Amino acid sequence: MKRGPIGKMRMKLLRWMVSTFPLNAVRVSALRSCGFKVGEEVYIGPGLILSTMNSDDSCMLTLGDRVSIGPGVTLVLASDANHSRLSKIFPEVRGSITLKDDVWLGAGVIILPNVTIGKCSAAAAGAVVTENVDEFSLVGGVPAKVIRNLKLS
Repeated sequence: MKRGPIGKMRMKLLRWMVSTFPLNAVRVSALRSCGFKVGEEVYIGPGLILSTMNSDDSCMLTLGDRVSIGPGVTLVLASDANHSRLSKIFPEVRGSITLKDDVWLGAGVIILPNVTIGKCSAAAAGAVVTENVDEFSLVGGVPAKVIRNLKLS
Protein backbone atom coordinates (compact mmCIF):
# COMPACT_ATOMS: atom_id res chain seq x y z
CA MET A 1 0.00 0.00 0.00
CA LYS A 2 1.31 3.45 -0.96
CA ARG A 3 1.79 6.12 1.69
CA GLY A 4 0.95 9.78 1.21
CA PRO A 5 3.25 12.66 2.22
CA ILE A 6 2.23 12.51 5.89
CA GLY A 7 2.69 8.74 5.97
CA LYS A 8 6.16 9.11 4.45
CA MET A 9 7.13 11.72 7.05
CA ARG A 10 5.73 9.53 9.85
CA MET A 11 7.81 6.59 8.63
CA LYS A 12 10.92 8.76 8.43
CA LEU A 13 10.36 10.02 12.00
CA LEU A 14 9.81 6.49 13.32
CA ARG A 15 13.00 5.26 11.62
CA TRP A 16 14.89 8.15 13.22
CA MET A 17 13.51 7.13 16.62
CA VAL A 18 14.54 3.51 16.04
CA SER A 19 18.08 4.68 15.33
CA THR A 20 18.67 7.44 17.86
CA PHE A 21 16.23 7.43 20.78
CA PRO A 22 18.10 6.70 24.03
CA LEU A 23 15.54 4.27 25.52
CA ASN A 24 15.32 0.73 24.12
CA ALA A 25 11.59 0.51 24.90
CA VAL A 26 10.94 3.52 22.67
CA ARG A 27 13.13 2.11 19.87
CA VAL A 28 11.18 -1.18 20.01
CA SER A 29 7.84 0.66 20.09
CA ALA A 30 8.87 2.76 17.08
CA LEU A 31 9.75 -0.40 15.12
CA ARG A 32 6.31 -1.82 15.88
CA SER A 33 4.73 1.48 14.84
CA CYS A 34 6.47 1.12 11.47
CA GLY A 35 4.31 -1.97 10.97
CA PHE A 36 7.04 -4.51 11.65
CA LYS A 37 6.59 -7.64 13.77
CA VAL A 38 8.63 -7.48 16.95
CA GLY A 39 8.64 -10.20 19.62
CA GLU A 40 9.11 -9.95 23.39
CA GLU A 41 12.30 -8.93 25.24
CA VAL A 42 13.94 -7.54 22.09
CA TYR A 43 16.99 -5.29 22.41
CA ILE A 44 17.85 -2.80 19.67
CA GLY A 45 21.24 -1.18 20.05
CA PRO A 46 21.83 2.46 19.18
CA GLY A 47 22.47 3.44 15.59
CA LEU A 48 20.31 0.82 13.87
CA ILE A 49 20.11 1.70 10.17
CA LEU A 50 16.89 0.48 8.63
CA SER A 51 16.96 0.74 4.84
CA THR A 52 13.34 0.43 3.76
CA MET A 53 10.70 2.23 1.77
CA ASN A 54 9.08 5.33 3.22
CA SER A 55 6.60 5.44 0.34
CA ASP A 56 4.96 2.01 0.77
CA ASP A 57 4.80 -1.08 2.95
CA SER A 58 6.33 -3.56 0.49
CA CYS A 59 9.09 -4.60 2.90
CA MET A 60 8.74 -6.63 6.11
CA LEU A 61 10.95 -7.03 9.16
CA THR A 62 10.16 -9.80 11.65
CA LEU A 63 12.03 -10.09 14.94
CA GLY A 64 11.39 -13.09 17.18
CA ASP A 65 11.54 -13.15 20.96
CA ARG A 66 14.79 -12.21 22.75
CA VAL A 67 16.49 -10.92 19.59
CA SER A 68 19.51 -8.76 20.42
CA ILE A 69 20.75 -6.24 17.85
CA GLY A 70 24.14 -4.66 18.58
CA PRO A 71 25.10 -1.06 17.86
CA GLY A 72 25.50 0.17 14.30
CA VAL A 73 23.67 -2.72 12.62
CA THR A 74 22.23 -2.18 9.12
CA LEU A 75 19.12 -4.04 7.97
CA VAL A 76 18.62 -3.61 4.22
CA LEU A 77 15.02 -4.28 3.24
CA ALA A 78 15.09 -2.15 0.08
CA SER A 79 17.85 -1.04 -2.24
CA ASP A 80 18.01 0.58 -5.66
CA ALA A 81 20.04 2.98 -7.76
CA ASN A 82 17.28 5.61 -7.49
CA HIS A 83 17.46 8.01 -10.45
CA SER A 84 20.88 6.85 -11.66
CA ARG A 85 21.23 5.41 -15.16
CA LEU A 86 22.53 2.32 -13.34
CA SER A 87 18.91 1.49 -12.48
CA LYS A 88 18.64 0.06 -16.01
CA ILE A 89 21.34 -2.49 -15.12
CA PHE A 90 20.60 -3.12 -11.45
CA PRO A 91 16.95 -3.82 -10.66
CA GLU A 92 15.46 -2.57 -7.44
CA VAL A 93 15.35 -5.02 -4.57
CA ARG A 94 12.49 -5.13 -2.08
CA GLY A 95 12.30 -7.85 0.51
CA SER A 96 12.06 -9.05 4.04
CA ILE A 97 14.37 -9.95 6.87
CA THR A 98 13.41 -12.46 9.54
CA LEU A 99 15.37 -12.92 12.74
CA LYS A 100 14.01 -15.95 14.60
CA ASP A 101 13.94 -16.32 18.40
CA ASP A 102 17.20 -15.74 20.32
CA VAL A 103 19.21 -14.29 17.41
CA TRP A 104 22.15 -12.05 18.31
CA LEU A 105 23.67 -9.59 15.83
CA GLY A 106 27.06 -8.18 16.80
CA ALA A 107 28.10 -4.58 16.25
CA GLY A 108 28.13 -3.37 12.66
CA VAL A 109 26.45 -6.41 11.11
CA ILE A 110 24.82 -5.83 7.72
CA ILE A 111 21.93 -8.03 6.59
CA LEU A 112 20.75 -7.89 2.98
CA PRO A 113 17.15 -8.37 1.79
CA ASN A 114 15.37 -11.72 1.78
CA VAL A 115 17.46 -13.27 4.54
CA THR A 116 16.24 -15.40 7.44
CA ILE A 117 18.48 -16.09 10.42
CA GLY A 118 17.46 -19.26 12.27
CA LYS A 119 16.77 -19.50 15.99
CA CYS A 120 19.64 -19.37 18.48
CA SER A 121 22.10 -18.08 15.87
CA ALA A 122 24.59 -15.23 15.97
CA ALA A 123 26.37 -13.01 13.45
CA ALA A 124 29.83 -11.83 14.49
CA ALA A 125 30.65 -8.13 14.52
CA GLY A 126 31.09 -6.70 11.03
CA ALA A 127 29.57 -9.68 9.23
CA VAL A 128 27.71 -9.11 5.95
CA VAL A 129 24.91 -11.66 5.82
CA THR A 130 23.81 -12.30 2.24
CA GLU A 131 22.16 -15.73 2.61
CA ASN A 132 19.91 -17.54 5.05
CA VAL A 133 21.55 -18.80 8.24
CA ASP A 134 20.59 -22.17 9.73
CA GLU A 135 19.51 -22.36 13.36
CA PHE A 136 22.22 -22.79 16.02
CA SER A 137 24.92 -21.26 13.79
CA LEU A 138 27.62 -18.66 14.30
CA VAL A 139 28.45 -16.76 11.11
CA GLY A 140 31.08 -14.15 10.39
CA GLY A 141 33.04 -12.48 7.63
CA VAL A 142 32.31 -10.77 4.32
CA PRO A 143 30.27 -12.42 2.99
CA ALA A 144 29.25 -14.25 6.16
CA LYS A 145 30.07 -17.94 6.35
CA VAL A 146 29.39 -20.47 9.08
CA ILE A 147 32.18 -20.40 11.65
CA ARG A 148 30.73 -23.12 13.82
CA ASN A 149 27.56 -24.80 14.99
CA LEU A 150 26.29 -23.77 18.41
CA LYS A 151 25.08 -26.14 21.09
CA LEU A 152 23.04 -24.99 24.05
CA SER A 153 23.34 -27.00 27.24
